[in-house]
Amino acid sequence: MALPWLAVLLTLICCSMTTDHAISDPDPPIKNLRIDPERKRLAWDQHGNVSEIGCYVNSKILKKAIEKPYCSLGDLSCEVKNYTVKVIKGQPFSAWIQYPKQGNPLAAADNLTCRVHDVDQLSCSWAVGEEAPANVQYHFYLKHPLKTWPCPKYMQNQQGVNVQCHFDSLSLQPERQTLFRFLVNGTSGGSKIPCRQMTHRLEEIEILAAPNITKKWCNENYSFMEWEVRSLFTEDIKYELEIQKGTDLAYKEETELKVLGLRNPGPYTVKIKAMDSLFFESRPAGQWSAPQHLDCGRKDASFPIWLVYLLAPLGALLLVGLVFLCRRWPLMQKLFPRVPHVKDPVGDSFQNERMVRAARELGVWAARPAGGSGAEGGALPAGRGGGRAT
Repeated sequence: MALPWLAVLLTLICCSMTTDHAISDPDPPIKNLRIDPERKRLAWDQHGNVSEIGCYVNSKILKKAIEKPYCSLGDLSCEVKNYTVKVIKGQPFSAWIQYPKQGNPLAAADNLTCRVHDVDQLSCSWAVGEEAPANVQYHFYLKHPLKTWPCPKYMQNQQGVNVQCHFDSLSLQPERQTLFRFLVNGTSGGSKIPCRQMTHRLEEIEILAAPNITKKWCNENYSFMEWEVRSLFTEDIKYELEIQKGTDLAYKEETELKVLGLRNPGPYTVKIKAMDSLFFESRPAGQWSAPQHLDCGRKDASFPIWLVYLLAPLGALLLVGLVFLCRRWPLMQKLFPRVPHVKDPVGDSFQNERMVRAARELGVWAARPAGGSGAEGGALPAGRGGGRAT
């Protein structure tokens, strides 16, 4: 019998206590308690002699408002919370509200995911809530403590409901360590749609772009490759390489360098992927580069591209020089003709005399009879033998 009377007593006590706006005062010191989402404030209209008011979130003290009709809240969450104000100095009074207003949680956007990709682009997607009304529409916002960016470009499903958002360019590098909120609000003509959110640093959701190969060269003895990766939000990057030599099984290795050098490489194929060197296990995987194939076993393997760039202008310069010289050769002949041989009167006279004497002796040799004395085949010419004939 005691239990029913206890229940009645508790009911009477609860009914006699202040509830939502607590005190049946015709002119309460706090009116119109509200959330200002733009300024991120818990605000109210204040009357009477009240100098200090405490602000509470889910019964925990947030801060005190001294001679001002609001408390700053910071980021507002999609989670429903109780916001309470209590008079600390002055006539006792308290009031509370809930924010955001309750709705069917199954009508909220579902499976919200966001990724930074291709250096400076952001894409987010979500699904329509399982119990969302037919006329639901969703709106996306990127937020940080000082600024809010509404979605610039939506993609819709067949029913015309926004299900994706795309930012073409993010210029947020100085704020890469800031926590951003990715928020999807829902609207409907006849019911409340709860919001959906996630909070991340941009580097935590970045898919690192595929490395760009800038140099590659090889011969029978050595292979060299260099690459680069652009990122606005990730500083510490390492690389995973997948290498396959000839018909061998591919193997993987990691490096923090932006170069690859192999000795006696032979023909091989390599592809490269960038990753966060500190938090790679919790980060989305980077993109693989296109496979690079180098046939380093051939003797006619291509020269380094920098050597081609160096030799090409030198060859062109040499060709221009040759053309210039060829065109100037007739002019050089006219300006500097060949000098004729200078006659030597002494040397030439002596040479002519010797030739005349040799011719005379040859004539005497031919005029003598064939049977004359002397050596075989004819006698010596007169004046050249050992003496006169008797």
